[in-house]
Amino acid sequence: MNLITSIDNPNVKKWSKLKSKKYRDKENLFIVEGEHLVLEALKKAQVEEVILDEEKIFPIDVKKTYVTKEILKKLTFLETPPDILAIVKKLPEKPYGHKLLLIDSLQDPGNLGTIIRTSVAFDSDTIVLGENSVDLYNEKTIRATQGLLFSTNIIKRNLKDFVKELKKQNFQILGTSVTHGVSLYDLEIKDKYAFIMGNEGSGVSEELLNLCDNNLYIPMKNDCESLNVAVACGIILYELDKKGDKK
Repeated sequence: MNLITSIDNPNVKKWSKLKSKKYRDKENLFIVEGEHLVLEALKKAQVEEVILDEEKIFPIDVKKTYVTKEILKKLTFLETPPDILAIVKKLPEKPYGHKLLLIDSLQDPGNLGTIIRTSVAFDSDTIVLGENSVDLYNEKTIRATQGLLFSTNIIKRNLKDFVKELKKQNFQILGTSVTHGVSLYDLEIKDKYAFIMGNEGSGVSEELLNLCDNNLYIPMKNDCESLNVAVACGIILYELDKKGDKK
């Protein structure tokens, strides 16, 4: 059994640095914590190594390193350390499809994780993260996806340039707003579309809205001014998926 007991071990120091976005980007690696996420990663991603509590039984054939609880505490983001985590290669980008979700300057990692889960549920082809959005590999984002991070295609782009590219390919570009534009329920969608969800506070940037073919909104009672961005995104994804099924 490969067992590490020293918190000063070079591998421990290397893994611990992955808690920083800067180091994740440099090494092209990230950490997943807990058995459910580790198993999902093993099914669908490239796992470099599984790190386990020295007392943990894990019969799956994969490179394993056992460590003490003290080391797990150093590596985890959680208050109570899990008994298993994995070092995983960042997910490769794949060609995007024809039902796209663009994310403009989203800041809350929990919102992003929830949106990723919802996009898988309602069959979005690709999520496109704008350059100013929260890191995909933020630990809170990963946990909020409940493993569905590994079940969709996620790419990162300059959204202004990307929208212009999509328009040349005859994609329907849909912005989102609280009140103005076309009701989600009245909207007619094309076979190829991309819709944009914006920042929690300020919504989609004016620059991107000016590039949109339509601006859609969710009709609501007057007592409610707005919805949480992840909730709103779920409603839109559901309705667009229904509209697509009827075509």
